[in-house]
Amino acid sequence: MSVRVLGIDPGLTRCGVGVVDVAGNRSATLVDVTVLRSTPDMALEKRLLLISRGIAELLDRHQPQFVAIERVFAQQNVSTVMGVAQISGVALVLAAERGLPVTLHTPSEVKAAITGFGGAEKKQVGTMVARILGLAEIPKPADAADALALAICHAWRTGAAGGTLPTVGSLAAGAGSPAGAGSLTPAQQAWRAAERNASVSAVPRSLKR
Repeated sequence: MSVRVLGIDPGLTRCGVGVVDVAGNRSATLVDVTVLRSTPDMALEKRLLLISRGIAELLDRHQPQFVAIERVFAQQNVSTVMGVAQISGVALVLAAERGLPVTLHTPSEVKAAITGFGGAEKKQVGTMVARILGLAEIPKPADAADALALAICHAWRTGAAGGTLPTVGSLAAGAGSPAGAGSLTPAQQAWRAAERNASVSAVPRSLKR
């Protein structure tokens, strides 16, 4: 079984869009990747229209089964958050119009899925995306690599393609059985550790005390 996922790294100036096919054995193939752009000197409504048309064209051309979007974080620069939120809203509407399910993934979740560490640097994510997809070099700019990482992350984390490694919840549920934590492969153990690191990194400092 193979699924097609379209990942969106939302942004008003640069919006990364990546499309991948992911098989049940977790292998991924690049279908398309691009960065949609608009300039600050344009009127806001025209910028939104320009990006929305680009996303719509890619949705219609590649016919993905799932859409993955990076979740907005409020601790970023306010103006940046506004642009990201606006494009995220546009993408959500476009996906809904086509009856496509959408999932929002945090940066930590994506990093954990792709590199095994929720606090990985962008270069590490890009390097792993290139390796996973068998590319000769890291997709550039970073928005392109991030969009592909989102698409791959979605297929792996949700099990959309089948054969995905278990999540922390499913592992905990089976920890007391013969098929529990004691029988995990090294890869599955690394996945569980990455998932836990991602969960911890998402907790505000005030709650960690």
